[in-house]
Amino acid sequence: GHCRLLCKPSALAQHLVRSLGRSAALRGGRWMWPRWPQLQMLWQLLQPPEPEPVVARELLQLPDAGLVALDWLVGPWGAAGGAGGLSSPVLLLIPNAAGKVTGGLLQLGLRALERGFIPVIFNRRGHNGCPLTTPRLQPFGDPGDLREAVTYLRCRHPSASLLAVSEGSGSGLLLAYLGESGSSSRLSAAACLSPIFRGRDWFEAGMPWLYEWPLLLHLKQGLSRYAGALAEVVDMDRLLGSRSLRELEETLFCRTRSRPTSWESYWERNEPLRDADEAAVPLLCLCSADDPVRGPPGQSLPRELFRSSPYFFLLLTPHGGHCGFPRRGPGRCWAHEAVLEYFRAMAEFLRTEERRKGLPRPR
Repeated sequence: GHCRLLCKPSALAQHLVRSLGRSAALRGGRWMWPRWPQLQMLWQLLQPPEPEPVVARELLQLPDAGLVALDWLVGPWGAAGGAGGLSSPVLLLIPNAAGKVTGGLLQLGLRALERGFIPVIFNRRGHNGCPLTTPRLQPFGDPGDLREAVTYLRCRHPSASLLAVSEGSGSGLLLAYLGESGSSSRLSAAACLSPIFRGRDWFEAGMPWLYEWPLLLHLKQGLSRYAGALAEVVDMDRLLGSRSLRELEETLFCRTRSRPTSWESYWERNEPLRDADEAAVPLLCLCSADDPVRGPPGQSLPRELFRSSPYFFLLLTPHGGHCGFPRRGPGRCWAHEAVLEYFRAMAEFLRTEERRKGLPRPR
């Protein structure tokens, strides 16, 4: 389907090429307007999943008394995903940085549930109805809360493989976590749909108003619920009057009343790829060359990273928009099928390597 896989040659890369090459997802029906990335993006954002999923929420308390929410997809069929088989793989779904759980992300969770996965959505502090119990939100590339959630999931499902998928700007969190954790990430494999690789450049360049303004309004609406608590640490008038995502991010995390910092220092600690060389988990990034949100591929895609690291794989398609990758027929997004095929291929490769080397399975 005109897709190209950019990666460092290896046995794992060869296995992935064979698996994706056989996948029907990359040969599926075509979108009737392939050169309209804005329309593709709106199609995925506005279309509700079919069928509508049911979610069972669980609140996880963090060491500083903050809360994050884990939403287990029930299905519309029966028991919650959290009650699935002991050895079923757990799929952690990470929404974008604004906390918007899109129809596309829910559709991916439903597809995974049908395939025997246990899907669960990670909601940051104060996002998607998660109570804000401390006057602190999660910075763009701070994986501390995600690490606590992964530790909890590993304790709850000790014999299951743990996988993760992020969408859009939420990939900054997953990329930072993989780099900081290295070989201790507890993940078997991960994937990013239309990731933002360079956070500072992305905020400074801005985005098309069609995408930026809805996200900005979504963030302000959520933050206004906690105006009283946040007023202790930030200027709420300035925050709610922000006219861009950069201005809101800078007000929320740099111009604080207690510990102000510079824009440059903030990104030294929050760039998604700051520790990318330490990542030790296979990661598939699905990107389109016409992504109107990420920016031109020449400046926004770290191609050298994919050529040099044995763990990073870039599946690049000429058309697909931002988290769109549309097709006709059931599913509507071929990237979802490609991600699930990738996870199947990774599990198959790891089982083969264990048999070849005679390694015992981790307990």
